[in-house]
Amino acid sequence: MDLILWRHAEAEEAQDGSDDLTRALTPRGEKQAARMAAWLDRQLPEGLRVLASPSRRTEQTADALGRKFKMRAELLPGGTTEELLELAQWPRARGAVLIVGHQPVLGQTIAQLLGMQASECAVRKGAVWWLRQRQRMDESQTVLMAVQSPEFV
Repeated sequence: MDLILWRHAEAEEAQDGSDDLTRALTPRGEKQAARMAAWLDRQLPEGLRVLASPSRRTEQTADALGRKFKMRAELLPGGTTEELLELAQWPRARGAVLIVGHQPVLGQTIAQLLGMQASECAVRKGAVWWLRQRQRMDESQTVLMAVQSPEFV
């Protein structure tokens, strides 16, 4: 199984009294999302499931990919690693799942799956982390396949 974690691209700063979920991408964020979407589109397998947080900035980021996706409340800010992994059906699902979400849960999930000492891994805005679950002998392993930032595509 492949788990692809994509942090939303750069968004507007939160304004006092405004709803965090309505923050839109900045023009720079729109470019970041488009660049990562173009890179992802060349890499992603057929039959991919795409799930996104129902915030405006993650919806805009996922829209850049031009594929159908489902918005899931479990991916909203404040969600947990356990909710994310259950939603993705990690590691028992077949194929690949792309999740468009937020920090810190993306970084917490990466740290947990890779056995990092820190409780959280820094994930840049617009960046993608691609993880793969595999069996080696009788051991289940998580392999880091790629980390890509929009500045380098």
